[in-house]
Amino acid sequence: MGMLCAVSFTRHGRLYYLDPGDYAPRVGDRVLVPTDDGTEVAECVWSTQWVDVDVAGFPSLAGVATEQDIARDDVLRRHKARTRVAAKRLVREHGLPMKVVAVDAVLDSAGAPGRSTVYFSAAHRVDFRALVRDLGATLKTRVELRQLSARDEAKVQGGIGSCGRDLCCATFLKDFEPVSIRMARDQDLPLNPMRISGACGRLMCCLKYEHPLYTDFLETAPAIGDHVDTPEGSGRVVGRNAPSDTVTVRLDDGGRRCACSKASVCGSRAEYAASTAADGPVGGGLP
Repeated sequence: MGMLCAVSFTRHGRLYYLDPGDYAPRVGDRVLVPTDDGTEVAECVWSTQWVDVDVAGFPSLAGVATEQDIARDDVLRRHKARTRVAAKRLVREHGLPMKVVAVDAVLDSAGAPGRSTVYFSAAHRVDFRALVRDLGATLKTRVELRQLSARDEAKVQGGIGSCGRDLCCATFLKDFEPVSIRMARDQDLPLNPMRISGACGRLMCCLKYEHPLYTDFLETAPAIGDHVDTPEGSGRVVGRNAPSDTVTVRLDDGGRRCACSKASVCGSRAEYAASTAADGPVGGGLP
């Protein structure tokens, strides 16, 4: 157990959890957060609370922002806004097939803009050498352009998913894990790209969340078409439901169906095949 607080660098942006240490920030306070480019100002959106997790791996709060820190942050925000406007204007002038997604900047030791990074998305590789040259001359700083993938673009921009909640990648996901169409097939989801694709146009990251549950279920549950014994009689498996850990069986006595827990069902395809080998194949079964 330990103490944690949550901060955000932008309004309604991603939350970052930190160990408050000797500080006790309240909601709305401006605090200093350590980053790769030094300390930056963020807003506390979740005051210090006790949590039932190990906080040893969380970064520590660097302190409470002073008036000088807030003034420096205001300069940085104005420079980011100016960079975004200039980048969009020059992209239109150069006629480049690219979209400006986000802007990041770092101030030098004197408090002046030192380096600006423009993140963009594009369907193909873009020759932006002339754009970088003109953008650097306009801003009078060193400028870098970095192309984002479709998933990274959704992570930076944020949005609402089909579930009605904020995108996972924009809130708590740190790394993207591989997602395959087989995961949707194992979960009996419709293989319609419009139904299983996220805001980025790729397969939804949440397909991976419950996939281990379905994998374990499919490995131990009888297959469709297996002849099994249930507490209500013997029959053939016609359906399976991993979330409820049940299988649907069509009983031999009249075709009545029943839903039984996986643990109460006995029999397997191998056992059924061995027991009926002498009688030949059974017709009417499911593949």
